[in-house]
Amino acid sequence: MKFSLGVALSPLDQLPALARTAEEVGFTSIALPDSLFYMKSQAAKYPYTPDGSRFWGPDTPWVDPLIAATAMAAVTTRLRFYTNVLKLGSRNPLLLARQVGSVANLSGNRFGFGVGIGWAPEEFEWCGVPYARRGARVDEMIEVIKKVLAGGMVEYHGEFFDFDELQMSPAPSEPVPFYIGGHTEVALRRAARVGDGWTSAMMKFDDLQTTIARLGELRAEYGRAEAPFEIQAVCIDKFGRDGYQEQYDAGVTDAIVVPWLAAGIGFDGELAAKQDALRKFAEENIQNPIT
Repeated sequence: MKFSLGVALSPLDQLPALARTAEEVGFTSIALPDSLFYMKSQAAKYPYTPDGSRFWGPDTPWVDPLIAATAMAAVTTRLRFYTNVLKLGSRNPLLLARQVGSVANLSGNRFGFGVGIGWAPEEFEWCGVPYARRGARVDEMIEVIKKVLAGGMVEYHGEFFDFDELQMSPAPSEPVPFYIGGHTEVALRRAARVGDGWTSAMMKFDDLQTTIARLGELRAEYGRAEAPFEIQAVCIDKFGRDGYQEQYDAGVTDAIVVPWLAAGIGFDGELAAKQDALRKFAEENIQNPIT
């Protein structure tokens, strides 16, 4: 079992020190969230809370996850970073390809690209992108970004994006893994078809088991059952060694955790308290590996 540290909603000045401590105690990765802005009124419900409300406010700290990954990679040597997840739909794929390639190169290939569509109409419309047909648009975006990151001269002629031969250099020296987020059937199919893994939002264990089984069926349908595939999970009702063992046995390869919350420390808690929580968590769950 691998463990990723979730750093959502933490003060930005804590991130480098948290990354160093996470690496020291044995975490594999940092999972980085994405939010463009906070709109005062929301046109759609947030899909991962029971009542559709957001659990953050207008003053909650966020940072661009690609910039955060680069900053934390600069103060670590082994720790990996991935977006959990970056909302593709409101962005431009060529600009993203340049950014993702830069992070991969500057981090020494310690970056994975976790992607989703995005749930908020405002993020699309206020960035000049239509909300309609967002799924089909994102499918093309993934194709474009993968082609560009592979290196050499590439061109693309699709429904939403069209360009003649171009090249971005340097290409990453290793392929950037793509982790696909989302809990819907369409999202699971996308993960099974084109992803190197699937990454969850907050989820109960029973639902997680069902989802992992469905991903297995879909991967077989697409002829990818034997390909390496990560399951990155935020399970909200299985904790401790027994809970993580159950997750591992169910197929989770990477548990995304926030140890200070379990210790009663808030997102805006003191850095030293968070670091102590990381050390305690590692002693209990990482330094004696779950297999």
